[in-house]
Amino acid sequence: MNQSNEDHLAPHGPNLQRPAREPMFNLPTVVVGLSLIFIGIHLVRAYVLTPNADLQTLLLFAFWPVRYLSGFMAEYSWPGETVSAIWSFLTYGFLHGSVQHVGFNVLWMAVFGSAVARRFGATRFLVLSAVCAVAGAGAHLATNWGQSIPVIGASAAVSGQMAASLRFIFEAGGPMSSFRRYDNAAYSIPARPLMEALSDRRVLTFILVWFGLNFLFGMWSAPIAGEGVSIAWQAHVGGFIAGLILFPLLDPIKPR
Repeated sequence: MNQSNEDHLAPHGPNLQRPAREPMFNLPTVVVGLSLIFIGIHLVRAYVLTPNADLQTLLLFAFWPVRYLSGFMAEYSWPGETVSAIWSFLTYGFLHGSVQHVGFNVLWMAVFGSAVARRFGATRFLVLSAVCAVAGAGAHLATNWGQSIPVIGASAAVSGQMAASLRFIFEAGGPMSSFRRYDNAAYSIPARPLMEALSDRRVLTFILVWFGLNFLFGMWSAPIAGEGVSIAWQAHVGGFIAGLILFPLLDPIKPR
């Protein structure tokens, strides 16, 4: 029985190996995992939960500034009571108001969060993201005390990731420098102190543009998807500042 032409032409030898497969997502595993969690939660809310169940989800996990008014918890019954008032500083970041909302956060996390994840590793990356989310909620609470509209979205955490990436991506040899490296060593370039980093025109321009866009966004922000849920620009700012300042506390690379 004749073999196919492919069999005749295929080289044989003990040292030949199949080429390594490229990963489906050229992103850190922790970034892919978080993105899938965000998308999965939104799909469950949109297509599985009833309107009443979704409202209960918002009451339990969104961040509601009104809950922290003096005497509010004693006067009104709230799902989860004091416990949910604590965890909502973090859990609000897992909820999103629309497909566009979750899509933008996943996109920006893929761009800037991936650089930080490659430098920090999964654990430090998650710690940074959590701290920035809490800082974002705190900033929103301080500027919107007693507001009855909830805040949702991972924007504060992603803003913190973005700020942290600014501390090293423009350094010589870094992933966005003029003379960049194209291997993992690009993410291990020692970072300058904050004040020196701010003297870099690229870093300063990025920060000024970012703050300007968030200010404009805040001026015209509106509730998302008719749910009475808004994205708060103050939370973005709180997360961004936290990521910028706390970067050296989590950075595993010895500073320059």
